[in-house]
Amino acid sequence: MKRLSTAMQKSFLSLPLAAAVLLAAALCVRAQNRPATPANLLAVPPGFKIELLHSATTNEGSWICLAVDAKGRLIVSPQDDKFKYPLQRITLTAAGQFDKIETIDQPVWAAMGLLYAFDSLYVSGNGTNGLGIYRLSDTNGDDQFDKLEFLRKIDGAAGEHGSHALVLGPDKMIYQIHGNFVGLPKDLAANSPHRDYADDRLLPRAEDGNGFGAGRKPPGGFILRMDRDAKTTEMIAAGMRNTYDFAFNADGEMFCYDSDMEWDWGTPWYRPTLIYHLVSGGDYGFREGTAKWPAWYPDALPPVLDIGIGSPTGVQFGTGAKFPEKYQRALYAMDWSYGRIVAVHLTPKGASYSAMSENFVVPALAGKTPLNVTDLEIGRDGAMYFTTGGRGTQAGLYRVSYTGDMAPSPVGGDSQASTARNLRRRLEAFHTKQDPRAVDFAWRFLNSPDRYLRYAARLAIENQPVAQWQQRALDESSVEGSLTALLALARKGPTEVQKDLLEALGRHWPDGLDEEQKLAALRVCQLAFIRLGRPDEETAKDVIKSLNAHYPNASERLNLELCQLLVYLEAPDAVKKTLGLLAKAETQEEQLSYIFYLRTLKTGWTMDDRKAYFGWFNKPRETADGGPTYPGGASYTIVKNTKHPAATTQWFKDVGRDFGDGASFPKFMANIRKDAVATLTDAERAELAPLITADLTPAKTAAKPKVRQFVREWTTADILPALDQAGRNRNFARGKEAFEAAQCLACHRFGSEGGSTGPDITAISSRFARRDLLESITEPSKVVSEQYQNITVTKKDGDDVTGRLLEETDYKLVLLTDALKNTKVEVNASAVARREVSKLSPMPEGLMNILSQEEILDLLAYIESTGKKDHAAFREKP
Repeated sequence: MKRLSTAMQKSFLSLPLAAAVLLAAALCVRAQNRPATPANLLAVPPGFKIELLHSATTNEGSWICLAVDAKGRLIVSPQDDKFKYPLQRITLTAAGQFDKIETIDQPVWAAMGLLYAFDSLYVSGNGTNGLGIYRLSDTNGDDQFDKLEFLRKIDGAAGEHGSHALVLGPDKMIYQIHGNFVGLPKDLAANSPHRDYADDRLLPRAEDGNGFGAGRKPPGGFILRMDRDAKTTEMIAAGMRNTYDFAFNADGEMFCYDSDMEWDWGTPWYRPTLIYHLVSGGDYGFREGTAKWPAWYPDALPPVLDIGIGSPTGVQFGTGAKFPEKYQRALYAMDWSYGRIVAVHLTPKGASYSAMSENFVVPALAGKTPLNVTDLEIGRDGAMYFTTGGRGTQAGLYRVSYTGDMAPSPVGGDSQASTARNLRRRLEAFHTKQDPRAVDFAWRFLNSPDRYLRYAARLAIENQPVAQWQQRALDESSVEGSLTALLALARKGPTEVQKDLLEALGRHWPDGLDEEQKLAALRVCQLAFIRLGRPDEETAKDVIKSLNAHYPNASERLNLELCQLLVYLEAPDAVKKTLGLLAKAETQEEQLSYIFYLRTLKTGWTMDDRKAYFGWFNKPRETADGGPTYPGGASYTIVKNTKHPAATTQWFKDVGRDFGDGASFPKFMANIRKDAVATLTDAERAELAPLITADLTPAKTAAKPKVRQFVREWTTADILPALDQAGRNRNFARGKEAFEAAQCLACHRFGSEGGSTGPDITAISSRFARRDLLESITEPSKVVSEQYQNITVTKKDGDDVTGRLLEETDYKLVLLTDALKNTKVEVNASAVARREVSKLSPMPEGLMNILSQEEILDLLAYIESTGKKDHAAFREKP
């Protein structure tokens, strides 16, 4: 039992036994039944109604995945790495209200994919055979799953970057999507629609500044197609980062909501969360570190919509919902970080779609109420059911129904643009087979104005023997057709075709090309070098002469691509021209692009050029003036005149927070400068010493805390009775001081400040209720995201080291063993006996033991306020 107050203990002990038992039961129920966010604190569009049906009890776990069975019951999975929380089945009443919940008595758990199909429940999760796909069946008709089959092993990471959703396709095949830490199946079909992938970046990539995903190569996140027994496996598409869920619309087309890498904020390689139309052979351009492709690369497919910053979880179409037509056709995309369900409205456009979005379910007061959404389904009654939970947060089940005046009627597929979609599907039929008819049929679509048709036609041709179409590609006269054919030849042709390919490309450059076509031509040129080899000296000079005449350019996008090519070819004036662009570039992202591209270039520098380059890293920093700054209403250091693209700043405004550079930004900067320093001679290094040895650590991270005395060993239960007081009449200055005393910035990003050992806590109130936040501080090891887990390395001599893996080479491992003191330990790779994930959080326990209760409440208010003094929690009652 939880600890009771002294008075309550005396009262409890004086009760008769039966009454004491009843009171104990009541206290347990009260402790276990924390309410999820009430429905009246959530907003939906006019005509819709939202209800909270059930708040999960402690023994029901934190829900992350949802499915509907043949009887309309809901199956949910909690998130846990042990067989502690089993799958559960929820029965609803005829009116769509909560009736009962029961556990599914089979040893499978922590499912991130659930699918009810073929009279069975398919589970992508953990079980007695490890991570894999399991099938549960009822063989005796008693309405209980009594048979468990292990269908397929999943290689790679479990958890948030592992295997995810299972969906039944319109072709009655099972589709599964994976995050970027999953290995490819060993029995993957050789003729899978997606293949022939690589990093395909002209200049060397840099890994993530904090090492996340370092060394991992394409395909990134990918989607498989399997039969009902999970025996056949084809890779349909790839190049996503970490998609959690996907869905088919009424036209039979597949869409997903892909995640961003929030540690990349402020860099040119940051990609927001994106809605993708997933098609056969689609590559969507995710590569680790700095190697992510821009949307204009013609060898990838672009998003249909940029959503902005967030943490994508479940998606589902409104097909079958008793909603107005607009909302039946919508794709509902869930953002766990910023607490919202977005309705994406798709409009057919050629062989694909365009899109716009609106908030569908959000807190009535943005950022004030947690809405930690995880998954959703359309129920048999035509209502939307969705869950909240994840990472140990309070779970809940909600229902959204339409109660407006418009009489909903079922809608089917959209016939608009069906001709283009059908053409694309006919082309896609050649992605998995060689056929004498393929080249002639597909060739006409290489010149199509529809990017999806061009893409499908190119893959159809690439899948045929190159000898059948090589000369035809070189001879093609239409502009778009030639660019697309030469793209195919650069990817698949023999090395000896390079000169002819470049000559054919030169016939179009640059006269008569619009900006998109120029970008495509530059990409073909890059791929001709990446895949066919470095050109000989004479060819290189010709290409430099052709490109140099157009660099610098009025277009930022063209400058970025021209810069890479001219740096790669070591054009004599590449340095001066690029430094000139650097001086004029307004946004931090554009400036960093030029800094990054120049970092490995060894030729063409003067000492003045070197000083200008390294001086950029040490630009004067000054304190912002003119009003309150972030966080805390106090000044902080910023780069003078730093700007960001308008779209970037808007993404942050959309979720009610200020812009902040990502957690990896400082280390990216340090690593880029380190690469550039490696190109210097000894004499240059000596002369540039003042510029290349300066500390690039942000001017302010964690303030040095005052020496404090121990107060008491606080537990969650100690603070709970007063927890509501954290929302009113708090002391801002005391909360900020407590924030610094607890050394939160040593590990956590808060606005533009802080470390990266733990998660960004700037907008934590969008996903964590106050009690969840308190528990994460008092019980840091209760739930640890895999993104921030320590590992324990056991050495051959029996000693072990636990810490965050910062670096790994063939020779050593570098672990951060104490984030507060920045203590690092190197372990020789040859000395390692084994390593495993640590169950302990990197966050130390007892950080609040130097604070009083009032200071703890002020601290919680400070974090929930995102460090803003004008927050309601700091206003005194009138």
